[in-house]
Amino acid sequence: MTTPTQHHPVTVVGAGLGGLVLARVLHRHGIEAAVLDLEAGRDARTQGGMLDIHEETGQAALRAAGLYDGFRARVHPGGEALRVLDKQARVLLEQKDDGDGGRPEIDRGDLRDLLLDSLPEGTVRWGSKVTGAEPLGGGRHRVTLADGSTFTTGLLVGADGAWSRIRPLLSEARPAYTGISFVELDLLDADARHPECAELIGGGMFFALGDHKGFLAHRETDGSLHVYTALRAEEDWLSTVDFTDPEGSRAALLERFASWAPALRRLITEADGPLTPRLIHALPVSHRWRRVPGVTLLGDAAHLMSPFAGEGANLAMIDGAELGQALAAHPGDTEAALAAYEAALFPRSERTALETARGQETLFHDRAPHSLVDMFSSFAA
Repeated sequence: MTTPTQHHPVTVVGAGLGGLVLARVLHRHGIEAAVLDLEAGRDARTQGGMLDIHEETGQAALRAAGLYDGFRARVHPGGEALRVLDKQARVLLEQKDDGDGGRPEIDRGDLRDLLLDSLPEGTVRWGSKVTGAEPLGGGRHRVTLADGSTFTTGLLVGADGAWSRIRPLLSEARPAYTGISFVELDLLDADARHPECAELIGGGMFFALGDHKGFLAHRETDGSLHVYTALRAEEDWLSTVDFTDPEGSRAALLERFASWAPALRRLITEADGPLTPRLIHALPVSHRWRRVPGVTLLGDAAHLMSPFAGEGANLAMIDGAELGQALAAHPGDTEAALAAYEAALFPRSERTALETARGQETLFHDRAPHSLVDMFSSFAA
């Protein structure tokens, strides 16, 4: 006797912020979803990084999820402070966090925990790596996991990030290198162990820019400093550095900042632990697809862009919220729900991708950091 194939009415691939918001909004409307994630468990890796949550996107999504009050309780006081410096460590712009800004900061891990704790036990199926999916007709799909098992689903949502396994069902687009490379590093227990660096960066977001490169940093809730060194570089530059050699990789990075102030170079020399390289990729600004029955995308799977407008997590969350609301508003008519969702998704994504591209140009402009100071000044005006 053959064993019946397992079936999920709604399957979300990826337990990132967007996928979790979707599952939470569906749960509030009495719709069950299975969320598959390749990680072994919720604590398999650190989430890291501070996120500024925007009123019209991320905060709106958390309201739809019924989690806004829980979010506000976890906001990082002082996180909206801002400093902009030039390559000689001269402060060109400084803004204090007066507590009434529209983009409060929260630790990504805290926000993810808030979402995970709001879902029924068993919603997220950890250790479930999706390796492929194929259409069966009528909007149904068969999904294959790394262990060889399969199941079918009535609605398949790709919330699985930049290199989505679900995107090829809808689009041939692939992320392309933006010309910007990051090397990430951390300074732990900064006030005690790295006081000069802690004073330099301050309590919130920090930019030091020039020569088409710079330091982007912020203070995290655990007292550490998270720093992104960012450079315009050839796509293969990071591959020429041996990041398994901490001292050698520091030396290679310091060489790129040879003419910068010692106070800024100290962010590299005092880094704790290994340096982490990352190429910054993006999908085409106007990425969209024809309606395909029974499948859609959200977050980076739909509109991967560079991080230079702070919109990635915010867009993923509003995508998840609006998709959940559309499905609840069209019971029994998944295609009408997906059409309504994508009609709002595509223009919003394109507008934000254009804004992000402008942000990248501002940060790595010939006039930077003055180009960034001008931008912030225009916001204030």
